[in-house]
Amino acid sequence: MQLEVLTSIDEVSRDAWNAVSGTDNPFLRHEFLAALEKNRCVDQRFGWLPRHLAAFEEQRLVGVVPLYVKDNSYGEFVFDWSWAEAYERAGLAYYPKAVVAVPYTPVTGPRILTAASADRDAVATRLIALARQWSQSENLSSLHWLFTDPDDTRRLEAQGFYLRLGCQFHWQNQGYRDFGDYLDCFNSRKRKKVRRERRYVEEAGIDIRVVHGHEASEAELEVMHTLYRSTFDKKWGHATLNLGFFRDIATTMGDQLVFMIASKDQRIVAGAICLRSGDTLYGRHWGCLEDYHSLHFEACYYQGIDYCIRHGLKSFEPGAQGEHKISRGFLPTPTWSAHWIAHQGFSGVIGRFLNQETDAMLDYIQDLSERSPFRRGEAA
Repeated sequence: MQLEVLTSIDEVSRDAWNAVSGTDNPFLRHEFLAALEKNRCVDQRFGWLPRHLAAFEEQRLVGVVPLYVKDNSYGEFVFDWSWAEAYERAGLAYYPKAVVAVPYTPVTGPRILTAASADRDAVATRLIALARQWSQSENLSSLHWLFTDPDDTRRLEAQGFYLRLGCQFHWQNQGYRDFGDYLDCFNSRKRKKVRRERRYVEEAGIDIRVVHGHEASEAELEVMHTLYRSTFDKKWGHATLNLGFFRDIATTMGDQLVFMIASKDQRIVAGAICLRSGDTLYGRHWGCLEDYHSLHFEACYYQGIDYCIRHGLKSFEPGAQGEHKISRGFLPTPTWSAHWIAHQGFSGVIGRFLNQETDAMLDYIQDLSERSPFRRGEAA
């Protein structure tokens, strides 16, 4: 087995990468990650430097890990700002560090990708070891695997990584016939609230269309990018995804790009940007040019639920955080990350902190689970 560190995903072909990653998960496709690099959504300016790990057998790609060197903690959604501050107070450098992740994407999935014909145990073990050894050789403070799936989480824990528990809010499809059938599972008070919110949008004369990436016109792509930027301009942060990125993925993986476009009097006033796999819808971004009562809930949540029901998708992950999602049927769901800390002293301190944090997070998830809008005995 030959191991390499790649400075660009284009050092391997699209077909070779996708033969390992598959094409169902939109965020792990070569097309998605390459569009980020090609359009400089990840580069020195934003502090995401690609250093993907690759394993070859007889010149055939059998395993990859999407790894980046970071000089900040922006766009990760597993928050370690306090760790960086502790390092600074101690006169140590927390940055640069390494993360195994999909940039700007808090979506759980495999992080150690292996070819179906390969010995997964052998390939995964070698890639985990390479990640840690390379991080040490580069004098990086730490190595973080973000939003790992159950298989990778178990592997990393067995290799001595600390686990960190997080929480998101996901919707599950229980075979609902339509949105009304879904709401019938709610208790009366929460059902009335959702219906009222949907009625506000209807009474405002707003029409919402679902447009897949390959169906979108250039004008629609431009306005959806404007909407994406508007949220960052109004709040905080950097709009790292540019119009070129959206153009590229609309062309190369357009059926997995899903826009919920809200219009009034034939003018686009708001929209939500999602991606999808064969069984899951992923809510990613939202923006509006005009404010209307409950339009955010309609475009970002209710339209997504309706889309999942109509297309037979099993789940809907609308993004990170947001306890307000519970009353709309998105229930607390554990997420995991795994961490290696080079500094022995800080490693012990962070390990103890994570043990305490995990206990608190389990209590938090249990408490939130009791706020379910579903009638007692109804499946979520």
